Amino acid sequence: MSNRRSFLKNIAVGAGALAIDPAFAVDDASMQHAHALEKTTAAFNMSGFGATKLDKVRIGFIGVGNRGSGAVARMRNIAEVEIVAICDHRPERIARSQETLQKAGLPRAKEYTGEEGWKALAGSNDVDLLYICTPWSLHTPMAVYGMQQGKHVAVEVPAAVTLDQCWQLVETSEKTKKHCMMLENCCYDFFEMMTLNMAQQGVFGELLHAEGAYIHDLLSMNFEKNSYDQMWRLEENAKRNGNLYPTHGLGPIAQCLNINRGDKMDYLISMSTNDFQMHDLAVKKAGEDSFYNKYTNKNFRGNMNTSIIRTTKGKTIMLQHDVTSPRPYSRIHVLSGTKGVAQKWPEPAKIAFGHEWVKEDEMKKLEEKYTPALVKHIGEMAKKVGGHGGMDFIMDWRLIDCLRNGLPLDQDVYDAALWSAAGIVSEHSVAKRSSPINVPDFTRGNWKTNKQVNLSLEGATTTTRALKS
Repeated sequence: MSNRRSFLKNIAVGAGALAIDPAFAVDDASMQHAHALEKTTAAFNMSGFGATKLDKVRIGFIGVGNRGSGAVARMRNIAEVEIVAICDHRPERIARSQETLQKAGLPRAKEYTGEEGWKALAGSNDVDLLYICTPWSLHTPMAVYGMQQGKHVAVEVPAAVTLDQCWQLVETSEKTKKHCMMLENCCYDFFEMMTLNMAQQGVFGELLHAEGAYIHDLLSMNFEKNSYDQMWRLEENAKRNGNLYPTHGLGPIAQCLNINRGDKMDYLISMSTNDFQMHDLAVKKAGEDSFYNKYTNKNFRGNMNTSIIRTTKGKTIMLQHDVTSPRPYSRIHVLSGTKGVAQKWPEPAKIAFGHEWVKEDEMKKLEEKYTPALVKHIGEMAKKVGGHGGMDFIMDWRLIDCLRNGLPLDQDVYDAALWSAAGIVSEHSVAKRSSPINVPDFTRGNWKTNKQVNLSLEGATTTTRALKS
């Protein structure tokens, strides 16, 4: 990493020659560095790579707050999983997850705590997979260190918050030949998987446009002291302006468009509204509690961000992000092709092959025909286990089955880097009056030959266990 730091330093020193606002000098250096790295050759192509088979997958969880504790509860349902370690800097959270294992009749996991406890867990010899559910800023440092310690890594979204971090993930995965999967659960939702199967079979014709979003009213939660550890999510919203959370909407449509696997993102433009809510709420909260005084002078990101991406093959993607407005939840999920269109929100999900949406009976026939084997195999169990309606468990089960059978992952490190980078690049565009910004190619040209996501169940052997009540 020393060469990377030198490169950034040298560019930052000369950034004044570019007549850039000093506030963005380091960011622009990072952009130049990212595109310089595109010209290098991949040390090893992780797309399509299957690691050595694991009979049992021994998991160490880092962070068992809102998302991590749910993952522990889900993973205990997979027979070939051993939950061997749990780490959190809050001992009470570890105790809660230990109770989850105990209720299932499973052994207690080894405990790690303290600010550096995660490093000890990552370095242990009895862990195969690190499952990281911590604040965003910790995702890349933990994932990189884990891979360097010989562990596969599954990390919550977004996997990185800077372009330099995106490249760290890519380079480390290639060097260590360890998987780095971003836990983009929305790729495993039921309608998203069905439309991916339909897209791969050409039902919509040539896809030409797609839309995704994360529209979710989290305004109150962002300001609650107990919602996010140390107010980390509010801190992110108070220092960055762009699409801060692109992957839920982007992941599923990127797979349908074969991004990184036959096409790539070329450039992006992005625009944000002003902030019409967060500053006002900060002032109101400060009037009731001096704790919030530090947020009254923050430049909060705009309520709604809209980004448009053009691909090398001439397709377009529209992404939106709004987590403050009083609107119903939506990830949009539109796929528009030369023969038809699919749209999930506003619900119910619908499909059309002309001017009108297909009727309910025809929709049922499409579901019967195009629901992929993975969903037919584990979907009903997933609904019982739960996790955002079951998609979390489908994701977990699929990850474990791929690791056990030496199969390539549906989401590789290039997807983790690119889907995260879309949000980072949006910040650069917003800062430059919505100028078009090139999107890095983390595959370094391998997108031309990488194979599309394989929805088959070849070699699937993973089973579920009957838990104690």
